[in-house]
Amino acid sequence: MTQNQSGMIDFLQALLGDRNAARIDTHISTVLMAGNSVFKLKRAVKLPYADFSTPALRLAACEDEFRLNARITAPLYVGVRRLTRSAEGALIMDGDGELVDAVVEMRRFHQRDLFSRMADESRLTPDLIKLAAARIARFHQSIPPETDCDGATSMAYAMDINRKQLFAARLFPAARVRTVLAKFDAAFSQNASVLSERSRAGFLRHCHGDLHLANICLYEGAPTPFDCLEFSPRLAKTDVLYDLAFLLMDLWHRALPHLANAAFNRYLDETRDINHLGLMGFLMAVRAAVRAHVLAAQAGQSAMPDPLKEDAALRYFALADELLGESPKRLVAIGGLSGSGKSSTAAKLASGIGAPPGARIVSTDRLRKAHFGVAAMTRLPEEAYRPEVSRLVYEKQREIAGCVLRGGHSAIADGVFLKQEERAAIAKTASDHRATFRAIWLTAPQDTLVRRVEQRVGDPSDATADVVALQERHTPSKMDWPSVKTNRSQPDIIRAAKEILES
Repeated sequence: MTQNQSGMIDFLQALLGDRNAARIDTHISTVLMAGNSVFKLKRAVKLPYADFSTPALRLAACEDEFRLNARITAPLYVGVRRLTRSAEGALIMDGDGELVDAVVEMRRFHQRDLFSRMADESRLTPDLIKLAAARIARFHQSIPPETDCDGATSMAYAMDINRKQLFAARLFPAARVRTVLAKFDAAFSQNASVLSERSRAGFLRHCHGDLHLANICLYEGAPTPFDCLEFSPRLAKTDVLYDLAFLLMDLWHRALPHLANAAFNRYLDETRDINHLGLMGFLMAVRAAVRAHVLAAQAGQSAMPDPLKEDAALRYFALADELLGESPKRLVAIGGLSGSGKSSTAAKLASGIGAPPGARIVSTDRLRKAHFGVAAMTRLPEEAYRPEVSRLVYEKQREIAGCVLRGGHSAIADGVFLKQEERAAIAKTASDHRATFRAIWLTAPQDTLVRRVEQRVGDPSDATADVVALQERHTPSKMDWPSVKTNRSQPDIIRAAKEILES
């Protein structure tokens, strides 16, 4: 049962100096915004997963919210304010009297800078989503492992809440809920041992917990996650891939699979957490079910029907079902001379290869930089391209692709692949791991290749016109991989590449 907090809201609006302050209501909070200030009030509710039924519990939740968000979003959070009664019975801020309520004070950002709004308006770019993924990766790496938690037990708890809330929402047909939950149970049985193994290896941490697009904004020019899940440490202590899965799922839900795959690959560039990527579809499905029942609960709390939230909840529920489907693992090799368009083609194809969020891209250019311990955009000297170094780089590429496949996920191997033994070895990697293999050889006239390498900006490749000329001299007269000409439009290139992949 919800307590009446209208007096608190009136008081906060008066403090903001605006009786018509912008207001956002969720199932657990009321957010009031005016000028540069924000007050976030916990709703006086008691739910199966959150108890805010007393002022003391709401104060504790506000303090937890401030502490947890300071780990990643310090500039946005000002502090926790106590609402108390004066001796005369008036509400005051931070007085010595009886505690009545509490709020988190924040700095305001414009709603157009929410990633959810940017996605809706087609303003969310690959560069922004990669920056967000890199920030999330660094955040995850900064959190100590939770050594007293088991990954399978943690996931079972989250799924049990989903089960109860999906039935309680009454928006979803009971028979359909039972069918989808049976799929969840089967997927959990398949993945439970891996989740436990990952927790023993240190991948279970006190994460953000609620990383959907509406909880990431552009603040002072940087992608900034905010609003960590503070009310349930048990729900927030999760596998780091489950934390990432919320962002990937939400992008997938919004028909932005290329951005989901870009975030996925950028995160893995930072963390190199590649051994258990077969979990991703299942983890994204659990997150879709979370979003479905939360939105259904919000729609149910409205005095009037809310068809937009109901429709969104139904679509998230349908997505959860879809994400539980089977997708055979695949290995795709994309070769060609420097400047032929391997990286851009890989990025365009990746989201459609294998299970969501698409293939892990394993690039020899990035691996070579990693081999020498430098950033991807750092230029290497000529000796870094000696044959013996290249042999090690291609061996590392096959090792990583094999790890991805062994974990049940798909991969793209991006490299020149000029030597026949390199091409044969990457094909053998697929057969060794019982994965479907396809290869594509990209071609373009030499003047096009030279122009492209000379115009590159922000690319890990160090190729020059001289390198292109050398590669041309060593290109076999007859290539054993099907070829695609890339001196044409990007849609035509991708269309031709997909025909090869689907053959």
